[in-house]
Order: sequence, then C-alpha cells, then structure tokens
Amino acid sequence: MNSHLIINGGKRLQGTFTPQGNKNAALPILASSLLSSEKFTLHNLPDILDIRSMSTIVQQSGAQVEHTSFGTVIQPGTHLKSSKDHSSAAKIRSILVAGSLLPRTKSVTLPKPGGDRIGRRSIETHLQALADLGADIRMERYAYTIEIKNRLKGTDLLLKQASVTATELLVMASTLSDGQTSIYPAASEPHVQELCHSLNARGAKIDGIGTNRLLITGVDEINGGEHTLGPDYQEIGSIISLAATTGSELLIDDMPWEYSQIILRGFEMLNLKYERKNDKLLIPANQNLTIPRNMEGGIPVITDDIWPGIPSDLLSLILIAATNAEGVVLFHEKMYESRLYFVDSLIEMGAQIVLCDPHRAVVSGPSQLHGIPLSSPDIRAGMALLIAALAAQGESRLNNIQQIDRGYSQIYKRLKALGADLEVIKV
Repeated sequence: MNSHLIINGGKRLQGTFTPQGNKNAALPILASSLLSSEKFTLHNLPDILDIRSMSTIVQQSGAQVEHTSFGTVIQPGTHLKSSKDHSSAAKIRSILVAGSLLPRTKSVTLPKPGGDRIGRRSIETHLQALADLGADIRMERYAYTIEIKNRLKGTDLLLKQASVTATELLVMASTLSDGQTSIYPAASEPHVQELCHSLNARGAKIDGIGTNRLLITGVDEINGGEHTLGPDYQEIGSIISLAATTGSELLIDDMPWEYSQIILRGFEMLNLKYERKNDKLLIPANQNLTIPRNMEGGIPVITDDIWPGIPSDLLSLILIAATNAEGVVLFHEKMYESRLYFVDSLIEMGAQIVLCDPHRAVVSGPSQLHGIPLSSPDIRAGMALLIAALAAQGESRLNNIQQIDRGYSQIYKRLKALGADLEVIKV
C-alpha cells in the first residue's frame, strides 16, 4: 500500500511525547533470541515495519513468536533452520541473524543486505571476521552462505571499522564459540551496549561493554529470560528537532540522561535551550536559535562519528533544525555518500543550503520554508522532511512514507496528539 501524508504546516505544537523502545536495540536482541532453545520475552517492542520483518525472519527460522499485551514471547525450540524465503530478510540488515543461527544450525544462507539506501553498506568487515572465527563463506550474486563444522574458534579480531552491525553480529556468534574472542575496534553505541547486557543476563560472558574493545568468553549455552527495551534516543532526537524547527514547547518523557550529552550536542551548537525535569526533557517554545562562530572565529562544523560522536542518524535531524537558526554552519556526513541528498528537497522548500558534495552541506539561516510535494528517501531523512513540512507555510504532500514507518511506531497519530495538522491518505 503506497500511502502518503497531507501536511498543513506552520503551526506550533505542544504536549508530552513518550519515546518508543529502541528500534536499533530491538533488531539484534530479537535475533539473539535464537541463541537459546528457551523462551525469551521482549518488552516495549515498537510496532514498526523493520521489527515485523525481523519477527518474520525469526519465525521462518523455526521459532514461535507471539505478540501479547505482556510482551513479545519468542520460543525458539531445538529445531532451527536457515529459511529459504528471503522476502523479509532482503528488507533489513538480516545478517544479524547469522550471529545467532550459525552456532546452532551450522549453516546460514541470507540475501544481500537491505535497509536504508543511503550509500554503499559493505558487509566485508562482517564476513571477514566470521572467516577469522573459522567459518566458510560462499558468495553468490544475490546471496551468501556461511557454514561451520563444529564451533567457531575464539580469536583476536581486528576490524577494519567500528561497525555497529558487525559488532552485534560477532558478539552473538562469539557467545557460543570455543575459547575467547576479542573485538577491536568495537562499536559502543547504546544499542550495542543493550544487546551485550541482555546477553550477559542470559548467561553470556561479555566484558568491556561501552568501550571499543569487547572480550567474549564462549559458553556452552545461552538461557532464556526477558528484557525491556530502553527508550529510542534516535526518536528522542527527532522530537528535539521537531521542537527546535517549529518553535514548539514539547516535553519528552523517559529521557535517557546517561546519553543526553551526545543526543543534545549538535542541537546545543544551534544554541537550543532545554530544561531537565527529573526524567523528562523540556524544550521551551519560540527560541531564538543562533549559530555562533567557533572559538577561532570560523564557521562551525557539525559532523557525525562513531559513538560517542554525533550519530549519523541524527545528522539529518540536526540539519533541518539549523534551517531555523541564525548563522552559518557546515554539516559533514562522513559515513554514507547518499545521506545528504535529501537537502535538494529542503532547498526547493526555500532553505538556504549549498550542497558542496555528497558528504558536505552548508546551511545559512534562518529560512522561511514553504510546502511542496516531497518523497521520503530513508527513515531519518523522511522524518526530517516531515518536520520541515510541519514547520513550512502551506500544504505539503509527503510520499513513500513507508520508509518512515520502518522506524517510527504510530508516529502520525502521536504527532497529531501534539497538535500536528496531518492526514494519512491510503491508496
């Protein structure tokens, strides 16, 4: 179904927003349920398209998955398999399932990775590390097969990059390996930490959580159990951007203050003011956002980086907020060569932006945006364009909203509760 949004922008919003469970933690933790034959219950799971795809993959692998009011209950059992139906696996980064299935089934066949089309997303780092652990890998045009004879053999892994997905995959695969495995440089994003803590609670032995070196001591089995997902800091960043771009007063509930410095860093460079109210974050209305020069008097640069740098997924959301700030700032997206192409739509809306090359854009504000026809290219850029449409004068039509639905649960209903004037048109 190709639904689209009709958005009447230029209105102030107000109210309290409660973030969903962390989507980026939910995907690997769902996959990790297959490491055990015992029941595993996951709470606070967001109802989004990517989660539905991963749930389908888990079911096709032989597990029973039941979504209840209490939580999502997964019963893997003892007879797992690598499914030949790749329709769901081709939509997301399904290679995560290899980390949990491989130790139990000894053979996994998966399609080439899906997910956001924001640039080339190589899995060479992932596959090379599995080969270093003793796996045999066969590459075909549209799929790849990974096999082991007995158990993976623990070793020291030196990754080419601190990839989040590779770290999550290798953590899962190493929990049931023979011996010790070190992963360096390991990603340390909150969702990687959450996966590791959930596995340790089920009998894994993972040390160094939150650092760039993880040490996993293989165990004979992983137990069942339960886990409650923490708040989605990417969604929190989206709502901060919404408040900053539309000049609205919004209160964000369940704020993960242990990660707040990283979440807020880019917005603080726009001189955004906020207040801490116990476990809540208040963004006051009608702020005069400004972009001050850096300490040397030059144009400031906002760039993404591996954690604890500004997450790449937040860069699009900070950029749209910068269109409502007075001053000039350079955005440097280092990770994906197609992430910034959505700014062409912002320019058409009236934003003063120069796209220097695939990785850099200069924003000069403030800009008065006006509504136009739009199309969502990926999850975060789609949300950024939705925010731009809510800030713009007049009507916008946003197509391809299933991209947004992949990452945000019932977001249009939740935005309407804040006063957003939008309507989903199903065709």
